[in-house]
Amino acid sequence: MSLSLLIASLWVLAATIVALLPMRWQYVPGLTLLILAPLVIGFAGYQHGWLVALGGVFALVSMFRRPLRFAIVRLRGQNPEVPK
Repeated sequence: MSLSLLIASLWVLAATIVALLPMRWQYVPGLTLLILAPLVIGFAGYQHGWLVALGGVFALVSMFRRPLRFAIVRLRGQNPEVPK
């Protein structure tokens, strides 16, 4: 297994563990994973091609659909509802 796929697998395991945490504890590690995601996807795409990178982007959007939707609503200047 290549280094990029090993790092991507570890990223997915970390994201799964963070998803199991209570919502109030997910913010810092979730934001960290969200910031690291383009680097991991870019590295995997560099080593394995653009189809792997495209699959990584689809997986990222699927996993972070709610935080990304929240960020888009905030960027529009609206006040989204925060989950409790």
